[in-house]
Amino acid sequence: MRYSLVFFLAVFFSSTIAYSQVKQDSTSQLVSDSSLVRVPNEKVASIIALAKTLLGTPYHWGGTTPTGFDCSGFINYIFGSFGFSLVRTSYSLAELGETVLLSEVQPGDLIFFRGTGNSNSVGHVGMVIEVTPEAINFIHSSTSRGVVINNFKTSKYYISRYVKTKRLDYGIANQKNKK
Repeated sequence: MRYSLVFFLAVFFSSTIAYSQVKQDSTSQLVSDSSLVRVPNEKVASIIALAKTLLGTPYHWGGTTPTGFDCSGFINYIFGSFGFSLVRTSYSLAELGETVLLSEVQPGDLIFFRGTGNSNSVGHVGMVIEVTPEAINFIHSSTSRGVVINNFKTSKYYISRYVKTKRLDYGIANQKNKK
């Protein structure tokens, strides 16, 4: 219990200091108790915060609003709220941005999975919201439970369906109102 409290306080104060020093990169890395903790920049943190407010929203095929989302509709709604114009399907979203290794995944990255059945193509998308040594937590609209958070590292289902992870440009690219 004491170690947990000390670790929490160290991470909290370290992340607060590191968070204020983040410039244009998509994350800051800080080391606390030999554990790598990745802290998202302000824009990514805001996108994640909005996504979390929609936890529990029901799944609706083709849904793009808080009354119901499919997986790509959820991602489009979140990013659209910040002025990003993205393609509509998970398969098309998987073609955007830079491919990153799982070992380099950061909050804000999009994580892609095969569709249902025996499909080998992308059929599902989520957004990474937290990376720790124990977890790659991602938020997504699940057909069975609506908007939820899952830990990729502990999910045999998602590990077996994993296709790739992509990093978008949160600066200039893909913004609607950019001229």
